[in-house]
Amino acid sequence: MQLIFDFPVVPRFGFENFVVCGGNKTAYQFAKKLVEDPTENLLYIYGPEGSGKTHLLTALSNSIDGRYFSFRDAGSLYGSSVGSEGPSRLAEHFQGAAALVLDDLHLLPNLHEVRVELWELFNAFYSSGRKIAISGLMPPKELPHLDGHLTSRLLWGLVARMDVSDDESRRMILKKLAEDRQMALPDDVIDEMLLRVRRDIPSLVYALENINRYAISTKRKVSLRLAKEAFRGN
Repeated sequence: MQLIFDFPVVPRFGFENFVVCGGNKTAYQFAKKLVEDPTENLLYIYGPEGSGKTHLLTALSNSIDGRYFSFRDAGSLYGSSVGSEGPSRLAEHFQGAAALVLDDLHLLPNLHEVRVELWELFNAFYSSGRKIAISGLMPPKELPHLDGHLTSRLLWGLVARMDVSDDESRRMILKKLAEDRQMALPDDVIDEMLLRVRRDIPSLVYALENINRYAISTKRKVSLRLAKEAFRGN
């Protein structure tokens, strides 16, 4: 019996609203190449939290009728049966999928049985010519709990690093997020955010949401004065 778990792909994550900048341009181009080029069937992207890996994998998955899974959800997939004998939960989750899309490979459980399941699943997709896209925090050779033969196999395909740690990239992303929320975001407000907030993308997004909520609740336009008030209130 096939087990279908509720790990939904986020609909708003598409290629059309992915912010392309210097630090992620190669990964974006490789993801589009995987979708459009029938001779390419393997992509591995890596980079720090908040660099857009999940967004890019989701956009890719939506474009090629893939099925997505993050190893953040390994506990939900396996429950108390993780590491026990029985059919492969990963294989059941991806049964009938046109493409294998795996996020957060660095969180692969340190269990021999799960590593075997992953290796067998990877081989099944690779040998049948189906597309594979995987992400992790670090390059293949630095991934923990990964067998050497799978590490080598990941290097056979397209490999790209994602990094949006420069201020130009942060500004572009914040502008796009504000635009998606129909929110005018002045440059001086972005300057204040970069001064006051931790510069990782999740923290900046959280700050943007707070400013937006404060603007709505006070029925005012976003301005430097309003942003400072919002920061004082949090």
